[in-house]
Amino acid sequence: MSGTFLIRKPQLLQGVYAMGFNRPSKIQENALPMMLAEPPQNLIAQSQSGTGKTAAFVLAMLSRVEPAEKYPQCLCLSPTYELALQTGKVIEQMGKFHPELKLAYAVRGNKLERGQKISEHIVIGTPGTVLDWCAKLKFIDPKKIKVFVLDEADVMIATQGHQDQSIRIQRMLPRNCQMLLFSATFEDSVWKFAQKVVPDPNIIKLKREEETLDTIKQYYVLCNNRDEKFQALCNLYGAITIAQAMIFCHTRKTASWLAAELSKEGHQVALLSGEMMVEQRAAVIERFREGKEKVLVTTNVCARGIDVEQVSVVINFDLPVDKDGNPDNETYLHRIGRTGRFGKRGLAVNMVDSKHSMNILNRIQEHFNKKIERLDTDDLDEIEKIAN
Repeated sequence: MSGTFLIRKPQLLQGVYAMGFNRPSKIQENALPMMLAEPPQNLIAQSQSGTGKTAAFVLAMLSRVEPAEKYPQCLCLSPTYELALQTGKVIEQMGKFHPELKLAYAVRGNKLERGQKISEHIVIGTPGTVLDWCAKLKFIDPKKIKVFVLDEADVMIATQGHQDQSIRIQRMLPRNCQMLLFSATFEDSVWKFAQKVVPDPNIIKLKREEETLDTIKQYYVLCNNRDEKFQALCNLYGAITIAQAMIFCHTRKTASWLAAELSKEGHQVALLSGEMMVEQRAAVIERFREGKEKVLVTTNVCARGIDVEQVSVVINFDLPVDKDGNPDNETYLHRIGRTGRFGKRGLAVNMVDSKHSMNILNRIQEHFNKKIERLDTDDLDEIEKIAN
């Protein structure tokens, strides 16, 4: 990474190498020269998680921080608590040879004394809390922020208030603040939002579909009903827990039922669902990350941005559909992209239990122009084959 970009701080370079980055990914190659340029440049970039964008914008933030100045200089907005923590982990790893560098989380439940100013250099948080810290509680002086990052903008604008809060935060920042915005997709609503938040941007658009789908083998299993889907899952169970697996359900109710049924069969599973408290969710993800449970059952809501490198299998217990019952191709790619990350091989298995879901599967297949093969889960040889 060093040859191509000017990383001015040797401790940062040490951090980059310690993380095992030897050569930049596509997004890093395209974005870093702009992000690290003098004078700083603004950027709107399309990039999924798993492409190295977090490391790229973290490097940009760390490059601009003056540790001697003890006040917030970089601000990163994430749509969820989990994502904020994950970005924080990357900052800690990359900045570990910079011990004087301090980080604060502006998230619900992180209570500070009224009237105090915070001395941390980087603040990561969710829009509502960050807005409170800037405007109402005045913990942060927004006029001193040098870098503003808005991550996963497409998820951000799906939440009613986040969009307005993000724009209000952006308006408090100085004119010369560097603005960086990332989004996995750019439909019109995301574009409009991005252009409100980032003046005079450089624009980078990268397609990850080709990269993702090349490393993931996709199958489907035909079943007649929910119980048969469960049976098929049990047949697969031994093959999928060699590493770790994520199972996606359409509703919380199905996810809870499935986790309970798997537990009854004596399997170790973790359940992640929207009504859990933030701390509970973080604890579940941590356990899964450490491999205490090999299988995570979850709904869409919680799945964005969970990066667990050991995940080698994704199972769609229910196929992803939007509110009108049409195939949600974006979510499909996002789900199966939890595996096969960073160039590793992965496996995706789709459970199909009706004409309707077969139709959904066919449309997903057409959209990505990639064949999804049938798998017979009663045939042990076939299961053996995919497991290897």
